[in-house]
Amino acid sequence: MMPSHQLVRKGAELGFRIWSVWDPSQLEADFAPRVEEDSEELLLVDFTDEAGLREVIARTVRSHGIDAVLHCGDGASVLPVAREAWQLGLTPNPPAVYQRLRGGESGESRESGESRESGAGDGQGADRTPAEAPRVSVETLTVHGAHHIVGMTAQRTTGPPHFLVTGFLHPAPLTDDEQKIIGAAVEERLTSGGYRFGPAHTQVALEPDGPRIVSCRPHLGADRIPLLIEIARGFDLEAAVFAALAGERPVVPSASGYAEVGFFLLPEGRLETYTGTEDIAVTPWVRGARFPYAVGDQVAPVGDPRARRAYVVVEGDTPELTRQRVAKAREDLVTDVRPPSR
Repeated sequence: MMPSHQLVRKGAELGFRIWSVWDPSQLEADFAPRVEEDSEELLLVDFTDEAGLREVIARTVRSHGIDAVLHCGDGASVLPVAREAWQLGLTPNPPAVYQRLRGGESGESRESGESRESGAGDGQGADRTPAEAPRVSVETLTVHGAHHIVGMTAQRTTGPPHFLVTGFLHPAPLTDDEQKIIGAAVEERLTSGGYRFGPAHTQVALEPDGPRIVSCRPHLGADRIPLLIEIARGFDLEAAVFAALAGERPVVPSASGYAEVGFFLLPEGRLETYTGTEDIAVTPWVRGARFPYAVGDQVAPVGDPRARRAYVVVEGDTPELTRQRVAKAREDLVTDVRPPSR
């Protein structure tokens, strides 16, 4: 369910046969052909139709002898898929696990591009962590109920007053003690939730009195965080998910450098012209980039989750160097955006 094209490609390369399920309204047009290319079949279904969604899953399982059902995304389709997968005996996670992991959260966290006032909480219904509290995301992979910390990633933000997310840095510059305390808090959440298998992406606020879990979602981190981990550690988290299906426990190396993803900070409006994408793509320290806009497209403002579709990924020996390289890529992208009429 909702796999990225990178995940599907890596699974296919490892010999897995994958049937991908997406709601066409949520699948970006330029990604659809890539998902379909490496899938046995790309199944499109309206996720708001719970009965129809569950029927597609059950029919596909029966027709092709599916061995496992994985939900790789977020949203209202998670529970229906979890219920059907549990009923079919194709997941070790009972449906209630997904509700417990969320812990009563409501809304979206700052990680989704919103300021803290409209964010998600750790069971209180709202994110009440101070805006200035640094946040890290913790990637884990659970195999047979054992939780393995893959890495911790720091947020880059606009700073005060809204602290909108502008990128991510891996690994997060934390002390060993900080990593142990954060890791223990995340493992406790996963254990108390009864999570038995799969990746998880947990956002943690670093408050003066200790770490506070803001959100815990049973899927891979978005915004190319798996790529950051692969660059900095040489560990392929997406491939490790498939190895975990065979019961293989991950062995995660220490980081040998830093990797950062920076979103292109464009003004809202209609794109008139742009240059620089070719130069960015061939820069030696750039490990990935995406600019999904064409002339005439509407550009989302900073803070809108859609704005995170345009990004650059760089590597470097220090967090300061990766920050500078992201800044240089942003300078190299020259755009003319017509402001929206009010």
